[in-house]
This record gives sequence, C-alpha cells and structure tokens, in this order.
Amino acid sequence: MAFSPEYLAELNLLAQFQSTSAQEGIKVHQHSAPEASVKAAERLHQKGLITQKDGGYLTALGSEAVELTQKLQSILASR
Repeated sequence: MAFSPEYLAELNLLAQFQSTSAQEGIKVHQHSAPEASVKAAERLHQKGLITQKDGGYLTALGSEAVELTQKLQSILASR
C-alpha cells in the first residue's frame, strides 16, 4: 500500500516541526502556503496532532508523530 498524496503532505508538514522544543510552532498561511499544506494542517489538527488548524504547536501525540517521522526519514536516507 502506497502513501497517499494527503499522507505525504501531512508527513512533510510534520517534518517542519522541531522535535527538540515544544515551544516552537509553525504557521501555515492560508493565502500563501500551497493548498496541500493548508489541507494537511487542517487534517493534522482534526487528528489531534497540532493545536490549531493552521499550525500552532504539537500536541503530545504530534510530538510522537514527529519523532517517528524523523526516524523514518533517517532510515530511508541511510545507505
């Protein structure tokens, strides 16, 4: 089963968060961000991974998802 474009957009958005600081959030600007990013932020908010529909901060579940996303990136990037 392949990752859908929607899941890839969510993973790409999660990858923008800093896992080392719960005090750093992101803002997805509805008028200037790609539509895929705007929709991904809305879905991540609905799933309880981020605090606002346009970004905000990671929830506890979101922090775990970012950690797993970073691990997956590391595995895929390794030789």
